[in-house]
Amino acid sequence: MTERLSVAAIPGDGIGPEIVPVAMRVIDAAAGRHGAAIDWTGYDWGSDHYRRTGRMMPADGLEVLSAHDAIFFGAVGDPEISDRETLWGLLIPIRRGFEQYVNVRPVRSVPGVPTPLADAAGIDLVIVRENVEGEYSDVGGVTGAGTEGEAATQVAQFSRRGVTRVARYAAELARRRSGNLVSATKSNGIIYTMPFWDRVVEETLAEFPEVRLRSVLVDALGAELLRQPQSFDVIVASNLFGDILSDLTAACVGSLGLAPSANLNPEREHPSLFEPVHGSAPDIAGTGTANPLAQISSGAMMLDHLGLAEAAAEVDAAVETVLAEGPRTRDLGGTASTERVAEAVLDALTTTSPRVRKVAP
Repeated sequence: MTERLSVAAIPGDGIGPEIVPVAMRVIDAAAGRHGAAIDWTGYDWGSDHYRRTGRMMPADGLEVLSAHDAIFFGAVGDPEISDRETLWGLLIPIRRGFEQYVNVRPVRSVPGVPTPLADAAGIDLVIVRENVEGEYSDVGGVTGAGTEGEAATQVAQFSRRGVTRVARYAAELARRRSGNLVSATKSNGIIYTMPFWDRVVEETLAEFPEVRLRSVLVDALGAELLRQPQSFDVIVASNLFGDILSDLTAACVGSLGLAPSANLNPEREHPSLFEPVHGSAPDIAGTGTANPLAQISSGAMMLDHLGLAEAAAEVDAAVETVLAEGPRTRDLGGTASTERVAEAVLDALTTTSPRVRKVAP
């Protein structure tokens, strides 16, 4: 009997409507090879919806999405609309409303893909980013607007519950992989929240004696990631630090167009959301040249989350085959279209065997 899974598809803005449909075809093919079928429901939420209705998604959007097993998300962001309306009107309410407190961003090097590093071979790490509090809080404001004394205040909020649960997730992942965990901090300059982060992470890791914890100042960590990225396995970081470090490491292996991510509710009380890291890329929207591989790889993470680990591994292997043998989109030095690259991944699904790698996130 075919297993049926319900997934909400939100292409969103910019290149999202171009890369989500082609990625869906890859996901359908991989799931079908393992006796599963995806029942997709599309939602045209995003900046165009905002222009029509004044909202990025309907008032009952979370209730609608809660009926699905997962959410497949494209991108959000429009140069004509404030991020306060776009990001805070769609993606962040989903992350917070569904307690998707873990953002997982795997980074792997692929042979043959040009990178800015002299030696990028063997990079295989995961950044675990706290996803619903920290520096990206909505607490703060502006006083004295329009005067010389105008000032802005942004309150970073770190709770024991929030830090503990993301540290525990990262520790469990590290335990399944190499046993090494790095925590990003800045406790020498941020005197309240970062020492609190360090203390709660250390207390949480006491539950995992087999995991080796190293706390590193985030500026030094950035430099170390550039010098010897192969030495890292799992990195746990706050909302802001995790966001920055994951973009840096994605660039190290060639392109943000290769970087997938998962916004997880580990307890599975709510649906989790899967999206590429690269954003809406409005400068190339509508050209048919966007790299679909991060969206496809995000789909592989979704398949794994939905219990189709073999299908996920096959998608990952097919993506690596295409990266090694071509075709490639413009961001990787090629000339292929979005459609052409997706078709190549579909072809590779039937001819490529998954390779053994570290435990997937």
